[in-house]
Amino acid sequence: MSDATRTASPEPSVRPSSRSAALLEENARHLAHPNVAAFLKAIAEAEGGGYDFKYGALKGRSNDRWRFRDTSTHPGPGIDGKTTAAGMYQITRPTWEHHGGKLGLKDFSPRTQDLIAVEILRSLGVIDAIKDGRLGEVMPKVARIWAALPKGPGQSNHYPPQRYVKFEDFLTAYLAGGGQTA
Repeated sequence: MSDATRTASPEPSVRPSSRSAALLEENARHLAHPNVAAFLKAIAEAEGGGYDFKYGALKGRSNDRWRFRDTSTHPGPGIDGKTTAAGMYQITRPTWEHHGGKLGLKDFSPRTQDLIAVEILRSLGVIDAIKDGRLGEVMPKVARIWAALPKGPGQSNHYPPQRYVKFEDFLTAYLAGGGQTA
């Protein structure tokens, strides 16, 4: 998609509202927690994302037409022309518009992607459980958002037949990212 055909970013005010600013500050604190950071790394590993990936991009392929450079806005559809999942956490355009607008974010930079992923976790009510390392409790909720995640140990995902990682593999990525369990 050319830059000329891209739609504008969400329309939050130029200065975030005090509520948006408070949410951004809160999410930045959550993002700094080692278990939250490790959880996000494990999501990215499961989803196969990179900060510059549209749906369909492949890790290890440097000249991939499903990668993007312009982070001023959400990059739009990927390989199938329909799915707008993009970035490290495969955030869809409607999710970016909703959460980005709520947080006063206007771009699709790596920092914005991280903060939106934290906002999704916060809005699901799972941040404290993640900080405490209670992953089994968290997985059923987050697996509804990220299709590549299992519902828990020994369980599949919510969206068969879509590919998903086994809980053990998710846990391995989480622990490798510095996370700790309860």
